[in-house]
Amino acid sequence: MKQLIEFIPLILFFVVYKLFGTQEAAIVLVVATLVQLVVLKKLYRKIEKMQLFIAGFVVVFGGLTAYFNNDEFLKWKVTLINALFALALLFSQFVLKNPLIKHILGKEIRLPDAVWAKLNLGWAGFFILCMLLNLYVSYYLSSDAWYTFKVFGLTGLSLVATLVTGIFIYPYLKEQEKS
Repeated sequence: MKQLIEFIPLILFFVVYKLFGTQEAAIVLVVATLVQLVVLKKLYRKIEKMQLFIAGFVVVFGGLTAYFNNDEFLKWKVTLINALFALALLFSQFVLKNPLIKHILGKEIRLPDAVWAKLNLGWAGFFILCMLLNLYVSYYLSSDAWYTFKVFGLTGLSLVATLVTGIFIYPYLKEQEKS
């Protein structure tokens, strides 16, 4: 249910873009994101820091997109968020010596430190890939292609990355279950 609620602003954004255009889509994205936060707070009594972080970016960059009727701001939002996620993961691993992914998922699952490190690097690489793909699509393809890539391409890539993560950690979870 929570994941469905998280996708509603994105779907509304895409539909409104196709029907009306960039400015209207950006306004709907900002409003839907704010409504989403209210709904999540009401249903789950808590809004995660990551959701607030992303919502802040949506409001700022979506607001700029709507005000200037220029989708470059939204294109940069995607690039910056992916870059910041990658930097946070890499910083946590190489500077703090404590993989961020372990901090995020370690409450639910136990994995060896070497596996956490690989997982952390894998997700950092994933965010770098998304950042680079977003830059390529936004600069070398049409805006229409970018909107489709943003909604379906990046969402699909995220799903694949999540599935690969599950496959990667499955043997360790199975081993943990035995013990």
